[in-house]
Amino acid sequence: MAAKVKIGIIGCGGIANTKHLLALGRQTDRVELTAFCDLIPERAQKAAEQYGVPGAKVYTDYKELLKDSSIEAVHVLTPNRWHREMTVNALEAGKHVMCEKPMAINPAEAMDMVNAAKRTGKLLAIGYQYRQRNDALTLKRMADAGDLGDIYYARGHAVRFRGVPTWGVFTNKLEQGGGPLIDIGTHSLDLALWVMNNYKPSMVLGSVFNYLGTSLKPGEQGNRMGAWDPDTYEVEDSAFGMVKMANGATIYLEAAWALNMADCREGIITVCGTRSGATMEIAQNGDGGWRTDKQLVISSVVADTPAETRPSVATPRPDAMGPHDRECANWLDAIQTGSPLLVQPEQAYTVTRILDGIYQSNRDGKAVTFAE
Repeated sequence: MAAKVKIGIIGCGGIANTKHLLALGRQTDRVELTAFCDLIPERAQKAAEQYGVPGAKVYTDYKELLKDSSIEAVHVLTPNRWHREMTVNALEAGKHVMCEKPMAINPAEAMDMVNAAKRTGKLLAIGYQYRQRNDALTLKRMADAGDLGDIYYARGHAVRFRGVPTWGVFTNKLEQGGGPLIDIGTHSLDLALWVMNNYKPSMVLGSVFNYLGTSLKPGEQGNRMGAWDPDTYEVEDSAFGMVKMANGATIYLEAAWALNMADCREGIITVCGTRSGATMEIAQNGDGGWRTDKQLVISSVVADTPAETRPSVATPRPDAMGPHDRECANWLDAIQTGSPLLVQPEQAYTVTRILDGIYQSNRDGKAVTFAE
């Protein structure tokens, strides 16, 4: 059996405790969590006591953590504006890096991360765990097999009626770089590009709005995650983009934390090809929450008749793990055996490039074109 991977955690807040630490905590036969860092020492200490090995170290300065030569890999789980700095420094310190999505707040910083990984020869993974869902894996397998033909149109859905995250720094422009587009729209765009296997954008046209975020006061927001402060709401509440790829394929992306629309779907895509199309469906509960059942709807023509079919999305892998655990296993496999990462940093760079293009298009009031 391969030696356990010694891992350090940088950022012990929400995403650490709801995703990464839970998944790593189920891999104790493969990992040792030996160090924890957070600006709030009590958070790092709590994580160390719950998930760390005996004697796990606690830091408030991530650079001190990086000095530990026994640590092989780190998870960067901080607000977005720190992703580039911490990731590059960790790679140059000889650590493999799992960085939570989005990769960075702009393409230049994302490319710095790509180049640092190449320069150091260390692994860089980005946390797009939605690829590891059963429906996504099934759809990707169908697309790669040619069942859809050439995919020339896709829609990325990341829309909430009222789902503004009211904890942490989600509405802080400096810390996050943006709102729902960079937070949840990034997942749907990543899924679309991955299923299409198309990473060459040529043009993007975008619109970004903040009407509800700064105008609705507590008591009239109806937010599922509690009231937000309109005086400190600095990011968009919704954003929309049309992306034209170099081969002519087109992607429409919609992202919102707050939008007056009943048809709210998040983390799913629709793709249309020359042979058939597919839509991910995630049903909502009556309270606006998401149900766990998911399915694919395939649109095609059978015996000269339009038809919709729902293929099984039972686990296309011989395991019963969920997306977070699969992402974690893929990450550890890459470190321990050299197997490929499901999410390549160059792919995550393209996601960041397009998201930034939507923001830029809105600022400039015109389409943004991409050089090769």
